[in-house]
Amino acid sequence: MHKVVIIGGGFAGINLALDLAGDKAIEVTLVDKNNYNFFAPLLYQVSTGMLDVASISTPFRTLFKGKKNLTFRIGELKSIDEAAKQVILDTGKLTYDYLVLATGTTSNYFGNESIEKKSLPMKTIEESIQLRNTLLSVAELATITKDEDEKEKLRNIVITGGGPAGVEVAGMLAELRNKALQKIYPEINKDLLRIYLIEGGESLLGGMRKKSQDYAKKSLNKLGVIVMLETKVDDFKDNNVILNNGDKIPTKTLIWTAGVKAYKFEGLPESFYKQANRIEVDEFNRLKGHNSIFAIGDTCIQKHDNRYKEGFPQLGSVATQQGKQLAKNFKRLFQNKALKPFKFVDKGTMAIIGKSKATADMEIPKKTLTGWVAWAAWLGVHLFLLINYRNKIKTMWQWTTSYLTKTEPDALMIGRSKLTARANNDSNQ
Repeated sequence: MHKVVIIGGGFAGINLALDLAGDKAIEVTLVDKNNYNFFAPLLYQVSTGMLDVASISTPFRTLFKGKKNLTFRIGELKSIDEAAKQVILDTGKLTYDYLVLATGTTSNYFGNESIEKKSLPMKTIEESIQLRNTLLSVAELATITKDEDEKEKLRNIVITGGGPAGVEVAGMLAELRNKALQKIYPEINKDLLRIYLIEGGESLLGGMRKKSQDYAKKSLNKLGVIVMLETKVDDFKDNNVILNNGDKIPTKTLIWTAGVKAYKFEGLPESFYKQANRIEVDEFNRLKGHNSIFAIGDTCIQKHDNRYKEGFPQLGSVATQQGKQLAKNFKRLFQNKALKPFKFVDKGTMAIIGKSKATADMEIPKKTLTGWVAWAAWLGVHLFLLINYRNKIKTMWQWTTSYLTKTEPDALMIGRSKLTARANNDSNQ
């Protein structure tokens, strides 16, 4: 049997593994530092209480039940020993015939240690729960704080990054403020709570069409979000977000969606890493000169397609298609057939701004949808992409009760946020 080790169980890794299931010639081990797969595009709905964790996540061992050639190993990749064909994990070692790196990305703070330490990213389940805890802590502290300067810091929420993640979380928070805040927190005047969305470029949703960009900005303005374009966050210190024009926004909450970078691993030459640590691969997703190591998804950069001279966008659709294509190529490889190059089929891009507000750039037909139709399409597509029926049913039920019955979001604080702990310590001094 051919031993294939996959590092990372996101869109790319899990689709590769599941498409190799049942092949008696291939023994697959998927390695991940978590024991579950999660649907990253809906993390912000966990952060805002719209969905619970179980709606967007499933244990790998549950997904692999009955698939005899698939096994799971918990662990984090530390280094690669290509000569010995081994990966060194924090939980031991694994040998491989073929290694696939599908480790995704982490938040990129562009070297700013203060922002990295104090801002709130939204790339993992843990980070989403911490963000929800912080948002609820801010609300709780705002109900009891007497100092007006302190209240202003609690009332301001700053989101940096005007891509789909930033736009979606800004829209969700604005709707919660406008419709649910005073029902849950009657002590807080919703009109004093300000939500800022800061984007360094000339428009929101930079990778989408102008109609989508304009619609997103107009919709957020209607919701009361303060959109600041061609503006960057330089620092976050002393409870102030410092902008590149010198202005300051007093706040305790900076949500960071401004950039991502891939991971680096000991054992791979530095020359393999390109912009944002993405590993360069050929048209078959192989590391150049290394026939037994592949990289897929956000981990890699591929430049063989003239439509994408700077590499394919870091999207779930690209990662999914690369995982499925590599599964086909592994089967061809083990049958001594020629590999086929990866071809990305762009089916379009979507972003949701709020209830009945979304935009979708379709490719077939080439058209942009906005409003209720795009919102319904966004719901349908994301339900379809969830990995199993349990997730689909739970998510559909929670969306239905929230959107149709006007049920308030889950305001459950799991544990205590760092913000609450700091406030408690300050009051005891």
